[in-house]
Amino acid sequence: MSTAHIVVTLVAAAMTGFSAASVFLRAKWVVEPMADYGIPMAWLPWLGAAKAAGALGLVAGLFLPVVGAAAGIGLVLYFAGAVVAVVRARWYAHIPFPLVYAAPVVGALALGLAA
Repeated sequence: MSTAHIVVTLVAAAMTGFSAASVFLRAKWVVEPMADYGIPMAWLPWLGAAKAAGALGLVAGLFLPVVGAAAGIGLVLYFAGAVVAVVRARWYAHIPFPLVYAAPVVGALALGLAA
């Protein structure tokens, strides 16, 4: 395990955890666009829980690599789904937002699998 892997994983976990907290707290800048994309508000606790579990899984992956790989794959799929939701809603200018959160997760997953 390299220093880069540890740093990128912790950054990815922090960003994903922040995103989960924003959903749980129903931050206006998160909830309003999700409503515009057609995401039911009843899904918010589940989406926040998925992000929180992914963030914890990334950190746990530093000690149990298979857990980190599973969390990374799950988060990549989550953020890919977010991109699909944005594209389906035709809010093309918002495509970069889920990609910003996905990028460090992809990096952490790649570094973890390369180790």
